[in-house]
Amino acid sequence: MTAGDGRGRRRLPLSLRRNAVAWERQRPTWRDARPALIAGALKRAQARPSGNWYVVGASRDVGGDRPLGRTVAGREVVVWRDTEGRVVAGPGVCPHLGAPLRDSPVRCGTLVCHWHGLSLNGGPFAGWEPFPAHDDGVLVWVRLDAVGGEEPLDAPVVPRRPLPARALTAVYSGVGVCEPEDVVANRLDPWHGAWFHPYSFVDLTVADAPDGANRSDDPHGDAFAVDVSFKVAGRLVVPVRAVFTAPEPRTVVMHITEGEGVGSVVETHATPLGPDASGRPRTAVTEAVVAASDRRGFALARTAAPLLRPLVRTASARLWRDDLAYAERRWALRSTGRFPGA
Repeated sequence: MTAGDGRGRRRLPLSLRRNAVAWERQRPTWRDARPALIAGALKRAQARPSGNWYVVGASRDVGGDRPLGRTVAGREVVVWRDTEGRVVAGPGVCPHLGAPLRDSPVRCGTLVCHWHGLSLNGGPFAGWEPFPAHDDGVLVWVRLDAVGGEEPLDAPVVPRRPLPARALTAVYSGVGVCEPEDVVANRLDPWHGAWFHPYSFVDLTVADAPDGANRSDDPHGDAFAVDVSFKVAGRLVVPVRAVFTAPEPRTVVMHITEGEGVGSVVETHATPLGPDASGRPRTAVTEAVVAASDRRGFALARTAAPLLRPLVRTASARLWRDDLAYAERRWALRSTGRFPGA
């Protein structure tokens, strides 16, 4: 598939499926989706460095008069912006008497504990020590060295993206009873797309997959290339080629490399939260859609971003309703020794 063929650049982004195949008549993919192949890609992803960085939320969710409160691997974390608009982060437990700082207000860039008024401006104070934080323009990350246990990196491994100023961005968040590896494994199984999500994907073919010889330090060589059509309405579809890679242990990225929206990315980030009341692990899924296009109408779409973002999040939520069920099922089988995969 090249930019000049039927799946590449079109005068209109839509195509009409002329030989649509019913769901039950499409080619089975279970022989191609070899458990050992998926497990090998997952193992190599887990061996890549993260530098102890964890996604905690969307950039646009940090600001205003309340901090963003999250739990990462059982650690309470709060994130807010200082007077310069920079993101600062640290423990979510007040060092005085343990108040939940997520419930405290931010005043002029300072987090003020609502129990006794201890004020934090983002620097070390009264036993409170900040965490390294990073705002990449779409997502906010926090570095937790005591949790990750890896060699720290100065910045997170942020995937290549279109410039946010020239893109339409939307971020979805959800939580499942599973571990990050179950979320990553879901994304490293592109063969399930047209079977499990027929309302969104059709005509899916995995054109290239890792051969098992790829090194863990070469995420670009460890890629799944997929030809797929996104359903719009009825037989109207948008055909593209998408390439999936895992640049670090808790992230899988889909790059559109051919067809409509070349350069657009969908990032899936998995963040461990900690156990629920029953002791089961919980994982937050943060999916960032960064869409770009050089079509004239796309500039208009960007001006309508406040209206479009909820629609994009709704589409992501529908997919993740199913994919979190996949991840939760995988964890339930793994945790009881019943998982048939390698």
